[in-house]
Amino acid sequence: MPFWEAVTLALQTIRVQKLKSFFTVLGVLIGVMFLIAVISIVQGMSNYMENDFAGKLIGANTFTVSRMPNFQVGDVSEAEWRSWQRRPRMYETDVRVIRSALPSGTPSAIEGQVFAYATSPYARRRQVQAVAADGDYFQIKKYNLTNGRAFTQQEAEMGARVLVIGTEVAEHFFPDLDPVGRELKISGMPYTIIGVIEKQGSVFGFSLDRLAIAPYHSPLARITNPQDDIDGLIVQAASREQIADLQDVVRETMRSRHRLQPAEKDDFALSSSESALAFFDEIKGKMTVFGAALPAIGMIVGSMVIMNIMLVAVAERTREIGIRKALGARRRDIMTQFLVEAATLSVIGAAMGISLGLVGAKLLSIAFPFLPAGIAPWSIGFALALGATVGVISGAYPASRASRLDPIAALRQE
Repeated sequence: MPFWEAVTLALQTIRVQKLKSFFTVLGVLIGVMFLIAVISIVQGMSNYMENDFAGKLIGANTFTVSRMPNFQVGDVSEAEWRSWQRRPRMYETDVRVIRSALPSGTPSAIEGQVFAYATSPYARRRQVQAVAADGDYFQIKKYNLTNGRAFTQQEAEMGARVLVIGTEVAEHFFPDLDPVGRELKISGMPYTIIGVIEKQGSVFGFSLDRLAIAPYHSPLARITNPQDDIDGLIVQAASREQIADLQDVVRETMRSRHRLQPAEKDDFALSSSESALAFFDEIKGKMTVFGAALPAIGMIVGSMVIMNIMLVAVAERTREIGIRKALGARRRDIMTQFLVEAATLSVIGAAMGISLGLVGAKLLSIAFPFLPAGIAPWSIGFALALGATVGVISGAYPASRASRLDPIAALRQE
């Protein structure tokens, strides 16, 4: 039997038995729907991590040298955590030595962060992400200002009490007002606002617009780093390929300052955007494994339903099979007919599941913005192929049983 003739017969049977066909494909539909939804969420998060997270939160082509790693792949044992706590702190003297070792013109910036309460005469107090920074911080983070200016290197060295804020801080503390030139207190210390950063959006629900950035030597540093140490030094490479070379320079400098022997491990951390992406890849892998469990159950249930319904169909259509055999249909023709019918049912269920899965992923990302959805084109082809495979496997036994029916005995069936 030609393949397309078998498909036409299968579609005619499905059209006649709409309700039975719907319940037949329901398991596959649900399984594929969850599969596509999980893949879409994971793909969207991957795109978000690579395009937005690494660039906005960390910085493009950057790495940070710090006392402890910013991101850690895998679980951290208590012994390892304690060893991190025993590491020497970083100070400005370390920064000066590192900067002198780096190639001339390499952008770098000290960064210290803490969440602190801010107040103004125009609004109730609220927590902001207070950052004490110097050097090329605005360049590294690619912060563009919509109003005012960034603080100068001289202001950074003098510790001037000036502040550059995010749009959310500006809108909350200075509603319908120009914040530039006005005063904002952080932990009770007044600062003059000199600039407003353009809207940055959010990362996984965490707002990037609650910033309040002051020079590192300003009083804010006593809040971010009360022990006069620093959180870390951000270094920016000219390209991704140069990151490893600059990391080698920093590693050699820090090991020399800490007088580490060749056999001793680093007692500092070098964290890059690649480290963050590796950390996310592990989370993504666990999400994929966990998320695939429900679709797998749905597909197993769907295959069992298809097999049982097809067995019922064989019993109901015994006389039809006998007539076809009496008219010259071969065993393989009968087997092809039922296999194609099972596969067609399963593919239709998969197609419906794909549509519902994409819609579900989109609705989920609207309800929870920190779960962005993205379409992975390969997943659509994979889901259709999976549906066809499930249909063929599930229909194999019923099709074989139908093909072995004796035409004379089949024609006797009422």
